[in-house]
Amino acid sequence: MTTANQVLKPPALRPGDTIGIVAPASPMWRDLLALGCRTLEEMGYQWKYLDSIFAEELFFAGSAERRAREIESMFEDDSVQAIVCARGGYGSNYLPPLLNLEKLRSHPKIFVGYSDVTTLLNYMTEATGLVTFHGPMIAKDFAAVGGVDVGSWLGALSGESLLDVTLPTTHKLRALQTGEAEGRLCGGCLSMLVSSLGTPYEVQTEGSILLIEDVSVKPYQVDRMLMQWKHAGKLDRVRGLAFGEMLHCEAPPDQKSELRFTLEEVVMRVVGSLGVPVVYGLPFGHVAGAQLTLPIGARVRLSAGVEAIRIQALESSVRRA
Repeated sequence: MTTANQVLKPPALRPGDTIGIVAPASPMWRDLLALGCRTLEEMGYQWKYLDSIFAEELFFAGSAERRAREIESMFEDDSVQAIVCARGGYGSNYLPPLLNLEKLRSHPKIFVGYSDVTTLLNYMTEATGLVTFHGPMIAKDFAAVGGVDVGSWLGALSGESLLDVTLPTTHKLRALQTGEAEGRLCGGCLSMLVSSLGTPYEVQTEGSILLIEDVSVKPYQVDRMLMQWKHAGKLDRVRGLAFGEMLHCEAPPDQKSELRFTLEEVVMRVVGSLGVPVVYGLPFGHVAGAQLTLPIGARVRLSAGVEAIRIQALESSVRRA
């Protein structure tokens, strides 16, 4: 993880700013991109993307070289104040060795995404110190009615106040292990986190509040990935765990009665002995409703209570002009 004196904060996002849109993974959906751009306009932002964003090569949005140069060009473009990924899919893992990190360091900007983009969020933060943002994407959440949690978006990106999200516990959102912890935020999609193991881009988790979420994976696959991370020592020194909604990851309702279990039980079999706060059902990543925006690389406090769950930034994740 980055240390405090290495943190590079991007300039805050203001009304009227231009958001550059990139496609670092799978091909673009033109109609959903248009819907997302309309939402940006309604929120008071301008938008910009390159014509090459519509390129297609196999299951990618064009070649890896094209996608890497697209990101770099948005960082270098002085008319662009923030960069938001259009969608995930697959392919971001091709980009770390192709990115010119000096271009990112010398032109720090807000960079937002999730899912497959987990690879880039954590890599950019660890390699440059730049705070990145696990949050809504243009052709996904911005294109859906009520797909963006505006409060956390502004709290994380505007610099007007510190991010502070407090949600009451429900049958879907609760503390599996209560407590309070502080650390730098890292993580994202579990499949992407596990795929980083053994590579030069392996995600560093020591001293972190770790975000974990995924979609449409079976409970035994969640167990397998968590166990792989545990065996790799990636859970040894985390200070807190926040699981997402884990959409479509529950055991099927028609399972035999003697084998019925919840995904929460699966999770706690692996992480329950860590002795850290564990939250389950936080609305980030693949969600059914409004998506939170959370700062990767920034210091936060996780409070896992019986009645409420709170994530509170301990420092601004952006710098005001």
